[in-house]
Amino acid sequence: MAKHGWRAIGLLLLALGLGSLLLSHWVAPTQAKGDYIGLVRVDGPIDEVSSRYLSRAVGKAENDEAVLIVVELDTPGGRLDSTRDMVETILESRSPVAVYVSPSGAQAASAGTFITVAANFAVMAPATNIGAASPISGSGEDLPDTLGRKVNEDTRAFIRAISEQRNRNAEALEDTVTYARAYSSSEALEIGIIDFIATDLDDLLAQVHGRTAQTPAGPVVVNTEGIRVREIKQSLLERFLAILADPNISFTLMSLGTFALIAEFYTSFFGPGIAGIIMLALAFVSFGVLPVNWVGVALILISMPLFYLEMEVAGLGAFGIGGLASFVIGAFLLFGGFFGSSNPLDPTIDISLWLIIVMALVMGSGVLTLYYLVREGGSSDAFGGTDSGLVGAAATALSDLNPTGRVLVRDREFSATMEEGQRVRAGANVHVVAVYSGRTLKVSDVPPPTARGARRPFVAFATIIRQAFRR
Repeated sequence: MAKHGWRAIGLLLLALGLGSLLLSHWVAPTQAKGDYIGLVRVDGPIDEVSSRYLSRAVGKAENDEAVLIVVELDTPGGRLDSTRDMVETILESRSPVAVYVSPSGAQAASAGTFITVAANFAVMAPATNIGAASPISGSGEDLPDTLGRKVNEDTRAFIRAISEQRNRNAEALEDTVTYARAYSSSEALEIGIIDFIATDLDDLLAQVHGRTAQTPAGPVVVNTEGIRVREIKQSLLERFLAILADPNISFTLMSLGTFALIAEFYTSFFGPGIAGIIMLALAFVSFGVLPVNWVGVALILISMPLFYLEMEVAGLGAFGIGGLASFVIGAFLLFGGFFGSSNPLDPTIDISLWLIIVMALVMGSGVLTLYYLVREGGSSDAFGGTDSGLVGAAATALSDLNPTGRVLVRDREFSATMEEGQRVRAGANVHVVAVYSGRTLKVSDVPPPTARGARRPFVAFATIIRQAFRR
């Protein structure tokens, strides 16, 4: 497609985006202050995405002077730094907050314990549980003695401070950290960890009606009678970040983006490069919400110039093998290893072994395919470059080709290489058989064939691909 065609499509998409933004602003329903109860659903591991979502939702409800904020919670735990942020958001809320462990069968395990007891009203549905907040390593193992004592003391102080502010059973809550104790909803109510049990949201609102909540703005008497509930859903960006916060998706974007940038050097249009940049940008956005190991990222990125050098050097060898090794090792270290997260409480984040194997095969076979496309016909000839007319031209060796060196073709000097086993001295006459990216020539001292012979199957396939790119 011509450049002006892509420009027209880009301008159209920009106009549609601006129009949608203005339309959503104009048609957005007006919300009177204090006439609703905000409902926030946190379902899944506690991470930076859930922390951002809760902070935005609570901030919106505060600005609207919502009567009450109800956080429906079901989590197996998560990152300690995100947990602290969420606890801070709840404690600093000027609107009363009720955390409701729901539905039946849900849990507020580990990080969820801190979030639940930080609320003005800690509520659980029947057949739910809370606790087991002992700090462990990201792989699920006990921490080393010295580190374990430090982290344990810090975590106990954290939950003790919350329980003192909310007037809850500090001793029982410390036991969830020290001894990994967990409690059913009825047990939690009996020992003073939660305020009451509610069968559903309507039951919660009925029981919280008339109670007083202590907030940074002062005591607030909660009146839920006749007030409607409005869910504050995740924004489009938050839902998108939640999708990206998957290590398998992050690794896939990183892998395909790297390969697309390699392919960009051997095509005459900008498709692979643009796609590669977009995928790598999304991968780095994902790294922003995951405890990524930057050593793994560096190794995957290093594989790109290694693969590129393999295209430029005669013979399939050290650079290609090194690039593949760098890619695989980087994949294993991407979310772990000795240089991973410094927080021992971060949950285990693994990439599927099958995905690593598949991506390694895709990367290896893709680079091999590009290699043969380049070697059999020259990348410029294959993709319509300006030097395709050099194929078949006579050349003079300016230096010994053993098998690489310099040649003169049509008064232009090029780097050149020959097949393994071929050697010529300076001044010898050779001819060009392929062009590598317009910078390196493949030459031969064997006279060019006068007729086309039978071609190997892969060479025939390469010819078809080259003709398709030429179109």
